[in-house]
Amino acid sequence: MNEEKHYLSQEKYEELTKELAVLKGTKRKEIAEQLEYAKSLGDLSENAEYQEARENQAALEDRISKLELILKHAEITKEHKVGMVSIGSRVTIQKEGEKETQDFLIVGSEEADIAQQKLSNESPLGRSLLNKKKGDSVTVATPRGKVKYSVLEIV
Repeated sequence: MNEEKHYLSQEKYEELTKELAVLKGTKRKEIAEQLEYAKSLGDLSENAEYQEARENQAALEDRISKLELILKHAEITKEHKVGMVSIGSRVTIQKEGEKETQDFLIVGSEEADIAQQKLSNESPLGRSLLNKKKGDSVTVATPRGKVKYSVLEIV
């Protein structure tokens, strides 16, 4: 993972901080206990429980490292530029040739969740919308070809 900024809302920052504390505390202890129990079963070369505990430990340490890096390079999104799409903006767009509109909150990649209308600033559409104003159009390359969107509203 690179050392670029990770844009997070205050809520997401707090959520990740809590998750990190749990992983470093109770989860590490649980896995250490699993390892000790598995070791007590004997021959480690043919011990499936030991292998599973080691895999769980590796996954846990990987997640801890990832969270530490994200939090180290986190930038809390507070205010967004008025009248211009930026991280933290709620934007209403319309695909060319369609009547329905779509609303998205532009967020950092860690918070992206399309089901909740949270669009990553690093996604092709999110990146295209950044710094646009009401009335601007953007063209986004998709697997099915280029799609044009109009910015209808920015909040």
